Amino acid sequence: MVRFLVIPQWQGSPAPRAMLLVDGAAAIAGDLPRAATTVLEVPVEAGESLGTGVRRLSALLRTRELTHGHIDSDTVVIGGDCSITVAAIDALPGGTDDLAVVWCDAHADLHTPDTSPSGAFSGMALRALLGEGEEQLVLSPAIRADRVVTVGVRNLDDAEVAPLEGLTNLSVDDLEQPDALLDAVRATGASRVWVHIDVDVLDPSDFAGVSSSVPFGLSPAALSTAIRALRTEIPLAGATIAGFAPRTPADAVDDLGALLRLVGAVA
Repeated sequence: MVRFLVIPQWQGSPAPRAMLLVDGAAAIAGDLPRAATTVLEVPVEAGESLGTGVRRLSALLRTRELTHGHIDSDTVVIGGDCSITVAAIDALPGGTDDLAVVWCDAHADLHTPDTSPSGAFSGMALRALLGEGEEQLVLSPAIRADRVVTVGVRNLDDAEVAPLEGLTNLSVDDLEQPDALLDAVRATGASRVWVHIDVDVLDPSDFAGVSSSVPFGLSPAALSTAIRALRTEIPLAGATIAGFAPRTPADAVDDLGALLRLVGAVA
């Protein structure tokens, strides 16, 4: 049975109103089956950088510690900021030797503490999965670069261009072919896949509840169709839906249809 783990972490976000992510996690949780849902009691305080280049590091480490013991096969993780995927995969039973990661995000999240303009860990999350960055947060053993497929990345900083070139990258247009994602993951040779969805990968005309929208994104239908095609052949080890930051209850209601479509695709 699919289990849902809600992690309302906001401390990894660079957004001025990052705590809207807590409201977003709560809004999604309200539409999940109660008996199959666990809400993690993450720290509410901002936390300290502890002398590193990562803001709020102490709170992030505490959330990572709390996540262990709550991740099983087929767990769908609900955020919160998108760096919760690093904590979830770190806690994944069975290790990562056979795992591919699909990273659906408008941003590459490939910074390190040395290049990040904000010091926010969500902008370093994919780089951490690759084993690079702040040693207290990176995944070990790391995900191999040839096992990572990005989807819909279209807002890059200069420091992210070179590391992105080492990955398999699918554009918004690529997903017009329903099997494009399946083909890309099949080529990695992995036998399981974790699908990470930061909802800012969606087009703003379809989804408004994000901290920083980026035009020309995916439709919920195209992304859901690609994920369903992927699952016909490659089992999901788990999935993340993160980055939902509704400014008002009305925004949450307006985005509900797209959210439920994504939940249905990964659950």
